Amino acid sequence: MSATIRLGTHASQLERWLGEEEVARVSDAMKGWYGPPIALGGVPGKVFAYGGGDFRGRIETGVEATAKGVFRTMARKARRAVHRLGRGDVVGAGFASMDEIIAAVTSGSNRFLKWQKGGFTGVAAVTTSLWGGAGDPPAGANASNAPGGDAPTDATTGAIPFVNPGGGDTLHILKVDCLATLGATALIYDRLFQVNKTMNSTATEAVTGVPSRYTSTTSTDMDYAGGNFLFVEVGGTALAATAHNWTVCQYTDQDGNATQTMPSLTGNSGAIVRRLDHPTGQWYAPLAAGDTGLTALTQMQCSAAVATGVVNFVIGHPLIWCPCPIANLVCTVDGVNTAISLVRIFDDACLALLDVNKTNTTLTNFMVNVHAAHS
Repeated sequence: MSATIRLGTHASQLERWLGEEEVARVSDAMKGWYGPPIALGGVPGKVFAYGGGDFRGRIETGVEATAKGVFRTMARKARRAVHRLGRGDVVGAGFASMDEIIAAVTSGSNRFLKWQKGGFTGVAAVTTSLWGGAGDPPAGANASNAPGGDAPTDATTGAIPFVNPGGGDTLHILKVDCLATLGATALIYDRLFQVNKTMNSTATEAVTGVPSRYTSTTSTDMDYAGGNFLFVEVGGTALAATAHNWTVCQYTDQDGNATQTMPSLTGNSGAIVRRLDHPTGQWYAPLAAGDTGLTALTQMQCSAAVATGVVNFVIGHPLIWCPCPIANLVCTVDGVNTAISLVRIFDDACLALLDVNKTNTTLTNFMVNVHAAHS
């Protein structure tokens, strides 16, 4: 979990670097966010996106620098970063120094996690889930029915398989390369839990399955549940044209308090495949006032019987914002010397992508490579 940073980021520098549209997309997406700040990738320096839509940290580039002119240089520097001799400074959780990073990447401790995912026709200013997108890894299936649901892992179809580090080591991100066929912002998240909701019913539906990662109720733990978010994902079948809301949905919060009630979430009549069944601009479901995450979903309910369609309730944990301000240009995220700060990938993590608040209806394809190492 990131420490609080008080230094505000100079808006004009951030906009010049990523473009006004990308900065506005992330800012709008964070308004109302209840969890801890999320690292903003693709920016030199250490910048975090905070709830309320503001950015804090330092962007380390000249006032005239732009992503288009610097991303290629940044990619070269990021590749060299793991080979530079450090001065013994602590650079992030899991590694005590640059020397340890060099030892890790030269001793078989690397993990290379790759997506090549096809997108979906979407809705402007609405988030699309790439879980069911074709490509590599293959499309993830709809969730299992309530009450049990699924706790996905890297072995689940749709996730990127990888070998867990042994000997008590932990796995951390060193670099991310992200390309989108349109200007877009991807969110890399750990897909913790999913359950299928019966649509043609207004009855309350109990959920008994629980996540297996980010379940701690202790705020200082690495697997603290603060920041876990819930979203409602239309599965492989579009919804019938019926107005509906998600009401009397209950959960256990980040501190272990049960029977918390989620504020009503407005759904969408005729919601298309793989969009989030949320209002415009909202990629996470709201939680009760004061809550910053959840450890479990315990009840689902829809206000109307929707005759056809598939919906998955999903719990995720955000890892990195990956802005791609320039179509078809590889945008490199340095995970060592920036806000990413060696973000941890937990054992068996089910990594997935959201195409957050699309600019238009056109499908966007993504290619994402994550270079990680363990120590």
